[in-house]
Amino acid sequence: MTNAVRADDALRFLVEGNARFQRGEARLTGMRPDVLAKLAKGQQPFPTILGCSDSRVAPELIFDAVLGELFVIRVAGNVLSSEIAGSLQYAGAHLRTPLFVVLGHSGCGAVRAALAYRLRGVRHQSRIQVLVDSILPGLREIEADALTESQLSAAVEANVWWTMRQILETEAGVRVAAGEFKLVGGVYDIITGAVHFLEET
Repeated sequence: MTNAVRADDALRFLVEGNARFQRGEARLTGMRPDVLAKLAKGQQPFPTILGCSDSRVAPELIFDAVLGELFVIRVAGNVLSSEIAGSLQYAGAHLRTPLFVVLGHSGCGAVRAALAYRLRGVRHQSRIQVLVDSILPGLREIEADALTESQLSAAVEANVWWTMRQILETEAGVRVAAGEFKLVGGVYDIITGAVHFLEET
């Protein structure tokens, strides 16, 4: 199965959907039974989005997408694990999504916890600490002084880049280099509703 949508078109869809969301003109309404019946036969989403579990950052809403359009993977801190990598591989190998997006967001609690541990040694419960530890390598360039909002913003973006870098170190990196799909990062602003896309890879 080949996905007929190109990566640039998928990215344009996300940008336009986010603009509608910001304007308060979202198109999502109740799904008709015939649409649900069609979706029950299979899915062919065009972007795959690895985002944070934060309840304020639902990709289907902020990109004004309907059922069947996005393949979404959510985990606190938009981190990469073997399970997440498996889901990404499924999206690439079986759904053939041409665009992969790592989506962070302003004020991310997981990134804030990682900074608190790095700057002040604040430890967390065992499983949360595992999550925090997976974020830390991406924050090496962040100035190690006081925890400020500008520092947190820089850390959120650095964490997105870190996850993207880890994805590129898997077999996905070969496919990106071959032009089989595109990998981009993004940061959602929970105050304005805008998504700022980072430089494409």
